[in-house]
Amino acid sequence: CSSTSTFSSSSTNYRPAVILPGLGNNTGDYKKLKFTLQEYGVPTVVAKVSRIDWLRNAAGLVDPNYWKGTLQPRPVLDCRYLKRVDDAVQEAEELAQGGKLSVIGHSAGGWLARVYMEEFGLSHISLLLTLGTPHLPPPKGLPGVIDQTRGLLYYVQQHCKKAVYTPELKYVCIAGRYLQGARFVNDSKVAVEPTATIDDDQQVSDVAVVKNKTDSTPVSTTFQARFVGQGYKQVCGEADVWGDGVVPEVSAHLEGALNISLDGVYHSPVGSDDVSRPWYGSPAVVEQWIHHLLN
Repeated sequence: CSSTSTFSSSSTNYRPAVILPGLGNNTGDYKKLKFTLQEYGVPTVVAKVSRIDWLRNAAGLVDPNYWKGTLQPRPVLDCRYLKRVDDAVQEAEELAQGGKLSVIGHSAGGWLARVYMEEFGLSHISLLLTLGTPHLPPPKGLPGVIDQTRGLLYYVQQHCKKAVYTPELKYVCIAGRYLQGARFVNDSKVAVEPTATIDDDQQVSDVAVVKNKTDSTPVSTTFQARFVGQGYKQVCGEADVWGDGVVPEVSAHLEGALNISLDGVYHSPVGSDDVSRPWYGSPAVVEQWIHHLLN
């Protein structure tokens, strides 16, 4: 018997959800996640994005701001991603029949959701749930660290509304602890402190950072750990930190949000396996965060 049957009901429909694909992913990558959510009674729409759409964003290479590291969402993402997101939101609004929506952003889809909410409004959204999203721009001035978004994350940090977890609009950020990275020999170590905290004056009793570090993959100095560590370093400035294999844990949390870390969770649906390498959308993992969509 599927674990989803606990919540599932043919007569119960929760607020609709819109899934925003991550960098390089297409709509089809989230077909199984959509089915899983619908089993719980959550009508789900996936933004229509193809892999070629991401390649088209390479047009930003001709923008001088790309080379300066000062890119802005428009015009780079203007006619592609944000328009597709708005189409999906409008489709979900019809399902909501005047009610609220949940937005689920995977990877880059999480911070792009914040850009969308800033530009298109958020009155119809009651939850932003991000899965392995690199919310924080990398620290500046570190040797060998290059901002992969070429300034887009700095723009989000400076121009998008800060996350504030409230009953009206909940921010939930989930990080995976799949593999701890490792430094190459002579790679300088820079202390990176987690900045994802909850302000003391927030009147929300159920806001907390959930972590269980006992079941994660053991520390490894294999080539894989060093390779992954270099990827982590490009995101947060440090290699020997925990992450989901692509995004470090510290970067996937956002100040003011309900921040959760899940052990053994891999970053992407591509290359994942529900048994040996589950990702954020695998049924057993969804079971750990689905309640945020149901209340």
